[in-house]
Amino acid sequence: MFRGVGTAIVTPFKNGELDLEAYERLVRYQLDGGVSALIVLGTTGEAPTVNDDERERLVSKTLEIVDGKIPVIVGAGTNSTEKTLKLVKQAEKLGADGVLIVTPYYNKPTQEGLYQHYKYISERTDLKIIVYNVPGRTGVNVLPETAARIASDLKNVVGIKEANGDIDQIDRTVTLTKSARSDFMVWSGNDDRTFYLLCAGGDGVISVVSNVAPKQMSDLCAEFFSGNIEKAREIHRKLRPLMKALFVETNPIPVKAALSLMGYVENELRLPLVPASEKTVELLKGVLRESGLL
Repeated sequence: MFRGVGTAIVTPFKNGELDLEAYERLVRYQLDGGVSALIVLGTTGEAPTVNDDERERLVSKTLEIVDGKIPVIVGAGTNSTEKTLKLVKQAEKLGADGVLIVTPYYNKPTQEGLYQHYKYISERTDLKIIVYNVPGRTGVNVLPETAARIASDLKNVVGIKEANGDIDQIDRTVTLTKSARSDFMVWSGNDDRTFYLLCAGGDGVISVVSNVAPKQMSDLCAEFFSGNIEKAREIHRKLRPLMKALFVETNPIPVKAALSLMGYVENELRLPLVPASEKTVELLKGVLRESGLL
């Protein structure tokens, strides 16, 4: 579907409403930075607080701005299989290129339940599907064997965003899924694991950091794929302070503060999320300056 960097883009708000003017600026910044895809209405996009009408407007606006240049992937996961399918169908109707479906959270399905969830949805859509494994938020973990079973059996499930963070699991997920199906893709769901996942044979990252530094994150992957491993490692090391700073509070709190400092969006979130503390804002100012982004 894509190799390299897919930005999990923030959803800008202003006075409680969608700020589509700011959103267009941010999308164009991503395109100029060379990202390979946009992921709309994921965790970073505050999807749980965006209503159905707003979802439609945001996805439509994204498709309009992008105009086919890169894939537009829509977050469509809930902890109800039927509700998830409804969101998938909305994305399909709007013309999205694919959907990112987080594992059902709170109700904690078994590995068989996870498989059946993705099987049910994949049989009812022609869209490309990306599994999103983020056990730190959901309470369930897609084991490498389950990911490989999905890769083997469900042909329109094209890859997995692996945000487990465990290096051993990353390695086994890449190895088993690509053994099951050579074109199955694995993206890091943690910016600070991107280089390690690439070394394991993965395909890139679905990134928070690229909201702020799209060119740098794109360069990291591009250098690696060109065989310039040491150059990629150097870029990764230089980005480490920014990667760390953008997660000192719950995502997307710091990244919105950073984008506000850079003049792209208002520093506004929807409850239950609240703006970054002054301590975090001061930290971000320093890191952004050191990174040449402010």
